[in-house]
Amino acid sequence: MDHIVYVDAHARELERLLIGDKCMLVRGAEAMKVPYGRVNKGDVLYFIRNNAEGEIKARACVVGVYNSESMTREQSVDLILRYQIKLQLTPGQIKRWAGKRYLVLIEVDGIKRLAPFQIDCSSYNYVYDWLPVGDIAGVMV
Repeated sequence: MDHIVYVDAHARELERLLIGDKCMLVRGAEAMKVPYGRVNKGDVLYFIRNNAEGEIKARACVVGVYNSESMTREQSVDLILRYQIKLQLTPGQIKRWAGKRYLVLIEVDGIKRLAPFQIDCSSYNYVYDWLPVGDIAGVMV
């Protein structure tokens, strides 16, 4: 399965993935929302910055996934801090994700820069920061 993943442009998340400072992503919510239970080892992630550039810039392979059970705020904060060496979150990102009831930790490897390309996600009712698209060729412009 291919996924489109919006990364934090302000925190330079894509750049940190590309140079190897960061090898793990986090998503979380108060309920089990995408990508909870939808991303698996071997899936391919296509990265796009959340700054309206609208271009896929890189890809990586998922090498590990952890979907948490329902957690207390304290357990959630502890989990984020325990994996901070791989997550490399900014203080603002820690504030955004730590404390969520459900967290998904996604470890990636083999990240490589791509020739930028546009995507069309108009067939999706809601565009979140994570889109399981099946096959990336189906949304390429």
